[in-house]
Amino acid sequence: MDEDLEMIRQRKQEALAARIAALRQGVIRVDDLSLADTVREHPLLVVDFSAEWCGPCQRLAPIFEALAAEFAGTVTFATCDIDESHGVASSFGVQVVPTIVFFSHGRAVGRLTGALPADVLRANVTKMFGLSE
Repeated sequence: MDEDLEMIRQRKQEALAARIAALRQGVIRVDDLSLADTVREHPLLVVDFSAEWCGPCQRLAPIFEALAAEFAGTVTFATCDIDESHGVASSFGVQVVPTIVFFSHGRAVGRLTGALPADVLRANVTKMFGLSE
């Protein structure tokens, strides 16, 4: 029985450590070289394709950060500067910024464009990934 309790305690500690690490991670930056690996490593991923010069992208950034914290440990949030990463922007057909692409288990399952409010983005994250609200 002590072994069972210890195993349960250890699992809970590992889960808590993973959640804390995810909270610290926030929004990760991806580029031409790292996006494919990031898509493979994170089962539920939301990528914001943006640019520094883009006003709507700048307005979206704090909303994206807040959602990354809210969904930490479940959904990973990443940003990709299209001016620095022409290849992935082109391969995903990004013609407007911001463009948000949702990846589930390695494949793109949806996209949004524009600086959308937090409630719209949150609703889309839960819908795209089948999460409870």
